[in-house]
Amino acid sequence: MIEGAIFDFDGTLFDSMYIWEEVGEDLLKSLNKKAKPGFREKIKPMSLWQSASYCKEEYYIELSVEEIIEKIKDIVSDHYVNKIEPKPYVKDFLESFLKKDIKMCIATVSDKALIESALKRCNLEKYFTDVLDCKDIPEGKQSPEIYLKALEVLGSKPENTCVFEDAAHAISTAKSAEFIVAAIYDSFENDQNMVRRTADIYLENYKDVDKFWKFVS
Repeated sequence: MIEGAIFDFDGTLFDSMYIWEEVGEDLLKSLNKKAKPGFREKIKPMSLWQSASYCKEEYYIELSVEEIIEKIKDIVSDHYVNKIEPKPYVKDFLESFLKKDIKMCIATVSDKALIESALKRCNLEKYFTDVLDCKDIPEGKQSPEIYLKALEVLGSKPENTCVFEDAAHAISTAKSAEFIVAAIYDSFENDQNMVRRTADIYLENYKDVDKFWKFVS
């Protein structure tokens, strides 16, 4: 019996991963720095705060971590405020939870204010009790802490809560904390074999709403 649902945002609810493919390099260019080989893969699983800290230390940036984060937010904010869109059939999928009176929240490694602006523009904010980010969680989604905080918001237990994620490392983290895990396909996640092996259910897209409810019933 599902009593709560935790949704990742980028790549899971919204088609927004493209933004983060180049933002790190754009940041370094703005500071007259050049990204080292493997930079994108290095920061890919990091939270916004982890990646800012990494860039500061690795590239000897004199700005504070907070100032670096503000620069990153300046680079990506227009996309969240004006451009990115939900994945197909997201609203119908969320409606199915709403009709069952199941609480939902968002757990993201991005900035809460950016996420809320995109939700409001697309009229999706009503579905979520809260948006939690990893600002105070140094490990990002390599730690289950963000999901455990979400349980406090939802008032549910891991075994009765489904986590929706697109990224292999986050799926593995949620699964290790004994959540029900639903993987959502996103083309920016390269290790689809691991995603399929680790998650309890794999959804090609949100049109698979009947498949999901059949699985958890």
